[in-house]
Amino acid sequence: MPVNAAVARVFSVVLVFVGVLGFVLPPSMAMTSGAPAYNVFHLVFGVIGFVCAASNKQHLARAFNVGFGVIDLLQAVASFLHLWPEQHFRWTRVDDVLHVVIGAALLTIGLFADSASAKLASPERKAG
Repeated sequence: MPVNAAVARVFSVVLVFVGVLGFVLPPSMAMTSGAPAYNVFHLVFGVIGFVCAASNKQHLARAFNVGFGVIDLLQAVASFLHLWPEQHFRWTRVDDVLHVVIGAALLTIGLFADSASAKLASPERKAG
């Protein structure tokens, strides 16, 4: 399975899990935001990510990783600058750190993972 598809598949399941957990975990036990809008956001994007990964179309898995990576980084910026949708998502500092780390990782994987692994597996490389 290509790297982008594998990452999108695993990450989408994590997003759905986090969305559900946000609705059932008592706020006193949560380190991240449990805002209903934020939980719905995780559920919706988890389903989108899983559909992209399960489609067996590499460009869709790659687009999800790049797109969600950018969205995560934008959420960190929005939280820092107190921009929309901060009042709806009510991010915590833990959310901010996760957005930067996960966003950078997804963006990097989406842009470079499969092209790098394709170069490593190319016949030209093996012949050289």
